[in-house]
Amino acid sequence: MTRNLYLFCSAAQPVFDVAHVIEDAQSRGWNVCLGLTPTAARWLSVSLDGLAALTGHPVRWEYKLPGEPDVWPVADALLFAPATFNSLNAWALGLTDRFTHGVAAEALGKGIPVVAMPCTNSALAAHPQFDQSLAVLRGAGVELLYGEGGFVPGPAGQDGPAHFPWQAALDAVDRAGTDRA
Repeated sequence: MTRNLYLFCSAAQPVFDVAHVIEDAQSRGWNVCLGLTPTAARWLSVSLDGLAALTGHPVRWEYKLPGEPDVWPVADALLFAPATFNSLNAWALGLTDRFTHGVAAEALGKGIPVVAMPCTNSALAAHPQFDQSLAVLRGAGVELLYGEGGFVPGPAGQDGPAHFPWQAALDAVDRAGTDRA
């Protein structure tokens, strides 16, 4: 039985590892559909065709037009990682102008298991809206991998985390997908 995973990525340094993450998810039995924020799509623009070939699905960062068929299978789970400060706050506030935010918001209402791993620095994480957004998403049923056992923010000014815990994210998705089956 094939399980369908929507892997959504924001524009943060770990997005450059997404091909390896897709391969790892596929080795775990997931059929992966990759969605990106517009900035992440721009960052990966030279790799989009290769990522589509790797997944067997078009990489999406925009909504389809009315009347167009949906090109992805129905999700069994959704992983939003790396999820930036902006993406988490917009998602929690219900701001769905971005494809990834809108589909992630709908997944909550559809009962699809959702796992998210923030990727931000400690200065942004100190902003009061961040904790409120995390609380809203947790309250909606999102498994957030933040802090011990997940992502731990580093100081502002660094290019990105030295290590992004992709394995923990995929392990959480595996558990969520198994619980739903």
